[in-house]
Formats: sequence, structure tokens, C-alpha cells
Amino acid sequence: MVAQTNSKLLADAVFEGGGVKGIALVGAVAFAEEKGYHWSNLAGTSAGAIVASLLAAGYTGAELRSLISKVDYLKFKDKNGFYIPIAGQLTNLIFANGIYNGGYFEKWLRDLLLRKNVKTFRDLISDEFKDDERYRFKLRVIASDITDGRLLTLPQDITQYGLKPEDLDVASAVRMSMSIPFFFKPVRLQNKLLKKNNYIVDGAVLSNFPVWLFDSQNAIPPWPTFGFQLVEPEKGGPHDIRGPISLLSALFSTMMEAHDARHIQDEHFVRTIRIPTLGVKTTEFGITADKTEALYQSGRKAAEEFLANWNFEEYVKKYRQPTLKSMKESP
Repeated sequence: MVAQTNSKLLADAVFEGGGVKGIALVGAVAFAEEKGYHWSNLAGTSAGAIVASLLAAGYTGAELRSLISKVDYLKFKDKNGFYIPIAGQLTNLIFANGIYNGGYFEKWLRDLLLRKNVKTFRDLISDEFKDDERYRFKLRVIASDITDGRLLTLPQDITQYGLKPEDLDVASAVRMSMSIPFFFKPVRLQNKLLKKNNYIVDGAVLSNFPVWLFDSQNAIPPWPTFGFQLVEPEKGGPHDIRGPISLLSALFSTMMEAHDARHIQDEHFVRTIRIPTLGVKTTEFGITADKTEALYQSGRKAAEEFLANWNFEEYVKKYRQPTLKSMKESP
């Protein structure tokens, strides 16, 4: 059941969010693919959702490296239409619920997806699992509904708003997931069932690293789930607070860094590729080419160290056997 050949090493992948630091995720993915890994199911939050969506669409780690080397991240900081230079960021935060619009990012991602003929989640239906609702779509995107206070796993949870999962635009779903509170304005999603508007923000508000997402007691695939986690060298360290904007940024960073860290059990930790982010900040959109390359290489090195010690058979014996035994004993 657990044997895999080097030519077809399968794995599910769950990517943590982290804004610009997500560049490091690409390095880890590229190295894993060079070692023969292919991705069955993909999921992510925020920046992790960006990487997951592009991989699900058919991009390779090598292609993503080429993409990140050409991105002008400063363009993601697109101002809202009524931006007032004198009042600046605080005005946008008050009147638009976010400093930046996020429209440029959404168009950028949609264009990349269309190059691979992907527009809606209908284009990401798995041929192998098309009749299995749990694995029907190759991609899961994590977002947070702050109106109703619940975690969203898209596209499946879009049914709660009167929409069909296969009709959900992939770029729109990722735009929801990467709506960093206070930084990007939230996405207003119309609930057609209840006739109201819900506000959707970054999935990191409720779960920045849902490595458990593909786990199931009823369906245990003969391949692992790898978590790709961004590790802060100064996690828990001080933030430089100079005003209301930096205060809100520090608030979100503290929440995002601490939320999942306390709840990662040993069975999740041992299947997690922990990638140092070298002090790069989540919203460091003016990142230099040197830092971009350093983050990419950090991801490669982390994946190399992890895979050198990874043994799927041992993982199954230690962490999956009790589950398999309980399933056999259950009536």
C-alpha cells in the first residue's frame, strides 16, 4: 500500500500563508519536484493559496521560480479609487476597510491561471476523484468569513452562500484568502440564500496552516501529506509600532504567527517542511532581488533536509496504524 516508485512519488501539499515570504514555498516545491514528487491534492492559505492554485493549474516549481523573479510586488499595493494623498493610508483603512484594493493582484493571478486554461473550479475537477466530494477538486483555498465567524474551505463551502462550487472563480477565491486584514480591503460576498453580504478576509485569521485538511479516517491514501510551513527566526519578538497602521499590522502578525503553532501535534510536525524566512516581513512588497533569491534557496534547503530524513513507511507504522486498526475493529 505504501510503496511508491521514484518516477511517481505522490503527495498532498498544504502551504502556510505569509505574504511575500511565500517566495520560500516555491523553492521547497521546486526541490521536491526535482526529487520526483507530484501533487495529488493541494491546499493553502493566503500566499500558500497562491502557490497551491498555480500548482493545481499545472505550473511546475521551475515555472514558478521564473514567475517570482519577474514580479513587481509593489504593484500589489494598488490604492483604492478615492485615495486622498494627505490622509493616505488611514483614510483608505477607514472608508474601504483596507489600505489597498487588491484588484491588481486578482487580475495578475487570473491571467496566469488562464494561461493554463483554468478559470473556475470546474477546470480543477480531478478525473480520478470526480465522484468523491471530499477530493473532487484538486485545490482547497482557506478563507475566513468575519461576518458569520467561520472558517471557509473553498470551493466546497461556497454552497453556504447559494453558489455552486464548480462555478466559483479560482482567482476570486484566492483573492478572498489573501485579504490580509487592514492591508487589503476584504471581499464582499453576497449570500444568495440569506440575502445579505458577508465579508471575507485572509484565511490566516482562523487557520494559517491547515495541515490536517486532507486527513480522513474513512479514506487513507497510499501517499503522505506534506506541510510547507514558514518559520520566523524572531517569532514572538518585538514589533516596531509607530502609529495605528503599524499597530494593526503587529496585531495581525502576532495572531497569525501564534494561531496554529500551539496546535501542531507531533504527527503533523514530522510531515512538515519548516522553511526559515530570514527575517522577511509579510508585507515587505519592496523586497530586493537578493532577498527573493535567498528566500527561494531557503525553501530548497529546507526541503532537501526534510526529504533526506523522510520515510513514509515509518510514518505509516507510527501514526497511521492505530487508525487502520480502529477502522478494522469498528462495527
